Amino acid sequence: QVQLVESGGGLVQAGGSLSLSCAATGRTFSSYYMGWLRQAPGKEREFVAAVSSSGGRVRYADSVKGRFTSARDNAKNTVYLQMNSLKPEDTAAYYCVADSVIITYTSFKYWGQGTQVTVSS
Repeated sequence: QVQLVESGGGLVQAGGSLSLSCAATGRTFSSYYMGWLRQAPGKEREFVAAVSSSGGRVRYADSVKGRFTSARDNAKNTVYLQMNSLKPEDTAAYYCVADSVIITYTSFKYWGQGTQVTVSS
């Protein structure tokens, strides 16, 4: 079992930056893939980033590549999402997710409660 708690969302102007954190409970954190998904009102769930269990491999959605960076610290049971050059279209609820295996990049077993990111133009 893994419980995930996100923090760090908020309101920022276009071009600004925000940093999200996700603290996980569970002794097997380091064995899980960690990821970030987002969902805007009226839109489908969208993959943002996924980090391998060791943190050595990170995959990004094309829409955020070059602007967002995700990393994990297994000693702190925490995964991070640094978001730079934010755009209004990045506005969404961001969810930290985890699973022992990735079947699809929008389907993870464990979810946090979500944190809202709003980018004003």
